[in-house]
Amino acid sequence: MADLKTLREEILAKTAAAPDEAALEAIRVAALGKKGSISHLLAGLGKMAPEERKTHGAAINALKDEVTEALAARRAVLKELALERRLESESQDVTLPVALHGIEAGRIHPVSQVMDEISLIFAALGFAVAEGPDIESDDYNFTKLNFPPDHPARDMHDTFFFNPGLDGRRKLLRTHTSPVQVRTMLAQKPPVRVICPGRVYRCDSDQTHSPMFHQVEGLVIDRSAHLGHLRWILEEFCRAFFEVRDLKMRFRPSFFPFTEPSMEVDIQCSREGGEIRFGEGEDWLEILGCGMVHPNVLKNCGLDPEIYQGFAWGLGVDRIAMLKYGMPDLRAFFDADIRWLNHYGFRPLDIPWLTSGLS
Repeated sequence: MADLKTLREEILAKTAAAPDEAALEAIRVAALGKKGSISHLLAGLGKMAPEERKTHGAAINALKDEVTEALAARRAVLKELALERRLESESQDVTLPVALHGIEAGRIHPVSQVMDEISLIFAALGFAVAEGPDIESDDYNFTKLNFPPDHPARDMHDTFFFNPGLDGRRKLLRTHTSPVQVRTMLAQKPPVRVICPGRVYRCDSDQTHSPMFHQVEGLVIDRSAHLGHLRWILEEFCRAFFEVRDLKMRFRPSFFPFTEPSMEVDIQCSREGGEIRFGEGEDWLEILGCGMVHPNVLKNCGLDPEIYQGFAWGLGVDRIAMLKYGMPDLRAFFDADIRWLNHYGFRPLDIPWLTSGLS
C-alpha cells in the first residue's frame, strides 16, 4: 500500500504541474494507458488471493478514479488558460483607427498625378503624346537642336556621357525631352501637335535640382503657327492646371539655341505669409521657357522653313508639382519615404478630369 501512496502522489503532482494538454495526455497514457502504471496494477489483481484482491482492488480503483478526476480538472484549467491566451492575442483595440487595405492604402506619386493632369489638359487642346528613349545620341540631343559644338551644355558637368562606342561616338542620357521633338519631325509630316513628357538627366543636385527629373515639352509645326497661338495655348494650360481663371502672364525675351525668338514665361502670384498663391498679388514667378522653332532646327529635321514654322515650350514637371501642391524640397520626390507619399500622394481613384477639377 505504501507503493500505491507513492504512485498516487507522483501522478497527482505531475498532473497539477502539466503545462499544456499534450503533457497532460502523456501523463494519462503513462498512468491509465494499456501499459500504464495503474493499468499494470489492475492487471495483477487476478494473481492475488480473494481477500487480498478485494482490499487491493478497492484501493487501486479508488486511485484510478482519483487520477481520472484530477486529469479532467487539469484539462479544464488548461483549456481555460488556452482560451484566455487566444483571446488576448486576437484582441483588437477598438480605439485605434481602422487599417486601410488594398486600393485604399495605395497612393499615386505626385509626379505621376501631375503628368496625368498635364496630358489631360493638352489632350483637350488637340495634342498627342510622343515618347522617346532616355539614352540618346549627341546628334539628336544637341546638334539637330542647333547647339554649337562649343556650347556649355555639352560639357561633362552638365551631361551624363557614356564611354565611346565602336564607332567612336558617345551616347548620353538626354538632358531634355527635345530629342523627342526631333524624332517626331523626322517621322511625321506637318501638321504636328505633340507633347513630350519624360525623364531627363543633368549633373546637378540640391534642394531644387535633381540629377534625374521630369519635363514636358510641347511642339506645334504648321504652315501658319505663330506667337499668338503659343500665348493662347500657354494661358489656357496655366489657367486649367493651377485652376485659376483670372491669371496674368508675362513673356520676357530670353535665349535658347533651338528657338528664335525665345521667351521665358512668368505668372502672377502672391508670396504673402510664405505661401504662393496664383492669380493674385504683385509678384511674378517663372514657370517655363518657349519660343518659335529655329529655322536651323526645321532644316536639320528635313522641313523647309520657307513653308513651315512652329513653336515649342518646355517646363519642369517636378517644379510645377512643388508649386501647385506646396512641396518644399525636390529631393523628397525620390526618397521613397512612405510617410511623405501618404501625405502628398493621391488616392488611386482620384483621377483628374477637367469637368470635375484636376486637384
